[in-house]
Amino acid sequence: MKSPRATLFRSAAALAALALGAAAVPAVSQSARASAPAASAVPTAEAQWIDRTTVVWKAEHTAGTVEELNFADGGTLRLAPAVLTDAQKAAYPHLAGRPAYRLDPRDRDKAATALRGPLAAVQRAADDHDHVLHRTGVQTPGVLDDLYADRARRARLGPVFHGGRPTLSVWAPTAQSVSLDLDGRTVAMRRDPGSGVWSVTGDPGWRDKPYRYRVRVWAPSVGETVTNEVTDPYSTALTADSTRSLVTDLADPRLAPAGWDALKKPRAVPLRDARIQELQIRDFSIADRTSAHPGQYLAFTDRDADGMRHLTRLAKSGTSYVHLLPAFDFGTVPERRSDQARPGCDLAALPADSDRQQKCVAETAAGDGYNWGYDPLHYTVPEGSYASDPDGPARTREFRQMVQGLAHAGLRTVMDVVYNHTVAAGQDDKSVLDRIVPGYYQRLLDDGGVATSTCCPGTAPEHAMMGKLVVDSIVTWARQYKVDGFRFDLMGHHPKANILAVRKALDALTPAKDGVDGKSIILYGEGWNFGEAADDARFVQATQRNMAGTGIATFSDRARDAVRGGGPFDEDPRVQGFASGLFTDPNGSPANGTPDQQRARLLHAQDLIKVGLSGNLADYAFTDTGGRRVKGSDVDYNGAPAGYAAAPGDALAYADAHDNETLYDALAYKLPERTPAADRARAQVVALATATLSQGPALSQAGTDLLRSKSLDRNSFDSGDWFNAIHWDCASGNGFGRGLPPAADNEPKWPYAKPLLTNPAVRPGCPEITGASAAYRDLLRIRTTEKAFSQTTAEGVRQALSFPLSGAEETPGVITMRLGRLVVVFNATPSRQSQTVPALAGTPYVLHPAQAHGGDTTVKSSTYERTTGTFTVPGRTVAVYTAGAAGR
Repeated sequence: MKSPRATLFRSAAALAALALGAAAVPAVSQSARASAPAASAVPTAEAQWIDRTTVVWKAEHTAGTVEELNFADGGTLRLAPAVLTDAQKAAYPHLAGRPAYRLDPRDRDKAATALRGPLAAVQRAADDHDHVLHRTGVQTPGVLDDLYADRARRARLGPVFHGGRPTLSVWAPTAQSVSLDLDGRTVAMRRDPGSGVWSVTGDPGWRDKPYRYRVRVWAPSVGETVTNEVTDPYSTALTADSTRSLVTDLADPRLAPAGWDALKKPRAVPLRDARIQELQIRDFSIADRTSAHPGQYLAFTDRDADGMRHLTRLAKSGTSYVHLLPAFDFGTVPERRSDQARPGCDLAALPADSDRQQKCVAETAAGDGYNWGYDPLHYTVPEGSYASDPDGPARTREFRQMVQGLAHAGLRTVMDVVYNHTVAAGQDDKSVLDRIVPGYYQRLLDDGGVATSTCCPGTAPEHAMMGKLVVDSIVTWARQYKVDGFRFDLMGHHPKANILAVRKALDALTPAKDGVDGKSIILYGEGWNFGEAADDARFVQATQRNMAGTGIATFSDRARDAVRGGGPFDEDPRVQGFASGLFTDPNGSPANGTPDQQRARLLHAQDLIKVGLSGNLADYAFTDTGGRRVKGSDVDYNGAPAGYAAAPGDALAYADAHDNETLYDALAYKLPERTPAADRARAQVVALATATLSQGPALSQAGTDLLRSKSLDRNSFDSGDWFNAIHWDCASGNGFGRGLPPAADNEPKWPYAKPLLTNPAVRPGCPEITGASAAYRDLLRIRTTEKAFSQTTAEGVRQALSFPLSGAEETPGVITMRLGRLVVVFNATPSRQSQTVPALAGTPYVLHPAQAHGGDTTVKSSTYERTTGTFTVPGRTVAVYTAGAAGR
C-alpha cells in the first residue's frame, strides 16, 4: 500500500476538503486468534472511560434506566449519574456537554481486570434487567492513563543495556500475556502491575539477536482475543523489511563510524536565522551519475559528487541546515533493492507531453523503491531502503555517516518527523502500536473509529504514552544520531503541551552528559488547524496562532500564497500572484478577473508579503496599500489574521516545498505562455527572495535554485524517480517535459499542462539554471552577512523595518523595503521600474557588493539617483542597496 499524502500547501477550503475526504482505516490482516470470551464485540465504542472513576456516554439516564459496564465472564461495573468536574471538562473539552457516570466505589478495584478483555457500556430498563436499551463499546485511553501513566512515563522502554546485559520492556497494560520471541525461542516476561510494563532481562549473548513480542490481547477492531507477534515500538534496529526488531545497543562502538565521537558540527545557527534546504534522500542522488552511492545515505559522503558540491556551495553562501524528508523506518518501500520494481518502459524516448511515462511509472509504483516516507512504521530506526544493506547495523552506521557528510559540507541536519499518524492501525500486518495496546495509541472519533483526517490512521499524542513515545524518540535521534533539528509533520494535530515537552527534553541535553547541546536544536512544523482536533476541540493545539512566542516555528502560508498566486486545488492553475505576473503581465485566464480586480488582488498580495518580510509579526505596524495604518494581524488572509507571530522565528517563510507543484512548475502554469525561459528564471528568484530576505527562518525545496521541475506533478509522493529526481547537472535539464504528470492527482490539469510541456520557452537551459542559482546565492550571502536581517525581537523589527512607499499610490508589482542601512526593491513586473523615496534624497546608496560583484548580470544595471532618492531596478529583479558610499 502507498499511503495518500496530505499536502503542505493548504488553504482553509482545501483543509476542509481533506478532512471530508479522509481515507478509510486499512483493511484488516489478521494474526492468530483465540476464541472470544463471553462478552462479545459491539460495532461502535461511543462510551469513553476517561479516568478510574468516570465514564462519559451519550446515553441519558432516566428514572427508568440503569447503566453499567459489562466485561468478560459476566463481570459488571455499576454506574451512577454524575456531573463532570471543571478539571475533567478542561481535559476533555469535546465531551464537556455529555452525560457522565461515576463508577460505584465498590467496583473500582475491578478496573484493571475489566480492561484486559471485551468491555461494553450497557443501558438497561430498570424494571426489566434483561431489556437492553443501548449497548456500545468503550474507549479506554483516559482510564489507562489514569491507572498506569504516572509510573509508565518513568519506564525505559525498548532494549536498554546495563553492564552488557539487555533488558527489553514494552508497555502493554491490557495484554493478558506477553512473551518474547527471541531468535526463535520463547522467553517469559514479567508484568509490573503499577505501570503495565512487561519486561525481561537477558544475558550479553542476546546482543543483536532478532526478536518480537508475542502479545495476547483483546482486539476491539475484530471483536476477538488475538495473539499478535509484533515488533517493538521502541526498536533501535530492525531486520530487512522490518520483520524483526534487533537487540541493539546504539552506544555499541561498532555502530559508530570513524570520527563519530569527535564530530564537530558547523556553528549552531539560531532558528530565526536558519536558511534551510529541504530534500528527500533518494531524490538527492538517484540521478547523480557522479555519486558512488545513488539513492543511499552514503551519497552524502561523496564529497566530489555534483549534489554534494552544490550543497557545499549553498552552505558557503549561507544555507545552514538540510531538512531531510522522513528517514525513519516507513512502511511502503521494499527495503532490498533486488525486490524493488522498476518501470519497464524507455521513459526517456517518449514525447515530452505523452501520458505513457506516468502510466508506466504507476504500474510499478506499489512495489518500487520510491516514497516520500510519510507512512511511519518504526519511529526511531533509520529507513532500510537508503542503506547499503537493510538487514542489521548498516542503516545505523550509514545514517551517522550521512550526518557526518553534511557536517563536513558546513551543514546541520534536520529530520522531518511524522508522529501524527501511522501507516496502519487495527490488526493490519503493518500496525505496530495498535496491536500491542488496541484502541490506545490511535485517536478515536465519537463512534470509536480511528480518525483519518491526517490522511492515515491518526495517533493521539494527547495520551500519555503516545506523548512519551514522541519525546523519547526525538531525544534518541538527538543523542544517538546528532540530529540538529526536527520538523513536525501536521504539528497542529499534536497538543501544544506535547511539543513543549519535546523542547524541554531537548533543552536538558548537554555536551558533557549527552554529547549534544540540546538548546541549539531547532524545532518547527506545520501548524495547520483542521480535522477532529481543529479549533482546540480536544486540547490546545500546536497551531500557528498557539505556538507564537514559544520559539518553535510554524510554516507561514500567507506570503507564499501571495507570491505564487492561487492554490494547488484551483480548477484553473493559471491564477496569478505577485511573482507570476498578476495584473502586470496577465496570462489571459478568466480566473484572474478583470484588470481592476487583478490590481486590487495584487496590492493586497503586496501587503501579505510585507507582513511576511516582517517575520509575520502580529503587531508590526505599516501603511497598507489602501492608505490605512494597520498591524500584521489586521491584514486579512482568507478570513484569518495574516500576522500571527510574536517574535522573529515564530513563522517560517517559504515559496515552495515538497508538497504541490515546485515553484518552477507553479510559475510555468501562471506566467504567460510566451514568457521566455530567461524571464521565468528571474521570476523564480523574485519569488525565492521574498522568503530569503525575510525576518525569521526560511526554507526552500532542494533544487529550486536550479529551477527544479517535477514535470508539473502536484503530488509526487509516489511518482518514482522519473518525476522526482534532482538533476544537479544543468546539461540534464531541470526535470521539465518528462511527460504528463501522474493522472491520480493531475489529470484535470492535463489540458493546461500539455501545451506547456512542448513549449520551448518553458524549458530552461544551462544559462537560466546556473544564472538563477547564482542570483539566489548572492541573496543568501546578503541575508546571512547583514545583521539587519537578524532582528532578535519584535521591537527590533519595528525599529529597523519600513516600507516607505507603501500606501494608496504604491506601484503594483513593486515593493520597496527599508531595513536599517539597506534598501531592497522587489520588482516583480516585466519592465524596469523607478522608485523615488524623497526622505532618502541626499543619502548615498550603492548596489550591495554581493550583487555588484555577484553572478547576476542583470541586477548590475540597477541604478540610484542620489539627488532625488530614486532607485531604478530592471524587470523581474530584486536589488539590494546599501548606504554609506557615494551613489551615482
